[in-house]
Amino acid sequence: MGAGGQLQHDAFVHSWRWQRLRNEQTLIDAIGLRPLILWEHLAHATQALPPRVLVRTYARMPADRWDPRLAAFAPDTVEHLADAGVTLIGIDTASIDPADSKSLPSHQVIRRRGLRVLENLLLDEVPEGDYELIALPLKLTTADASPVRAVLRGLT
Repeated sequence: MGAGGQLQHDAFVHSWRWQRLRNEQTLIDAIGLRPLILWEHLAHATQALPPRVLVRTYARMPADRWDPRLAAFAPDTVEHLADAGVTLIGIDTASIDPADSKSLPSHQVIRRRGLRVLENLLLDEVPEGDYELIALPLKLTTADASPVRAVLRGLT
């Protein structure tokens, strides 16, 4: 978020294809990886990554309770994604850092590298197909984060 709430919204609107079994996927299955998602866990899907990547870590997101053992990104994984040209990282957990983290190292990488992050995405029943991701933040002028309502709109 820039001065006066200025933010490039194009980081939060993007067309993409969800193909579970192909390297061109942009929604990456990382189900069951705990506690950290390492770069090698994503290696099967890192050829020609698009600018926005969503990572699914739950077979069924625990929307009714807090998960203290949530999967999080290793800071080095975020660095690799940024090096690959990724500008937005989405995940279905409450945070890209471990639940008990005080220093938030993956968030620090996001900030330093100028990436955007979407957390708490419900990706349970997203079928393969072509989508547009829309997740516009609120215009909060003194905040460094904002709630969004993330929507995947099917493209035909």
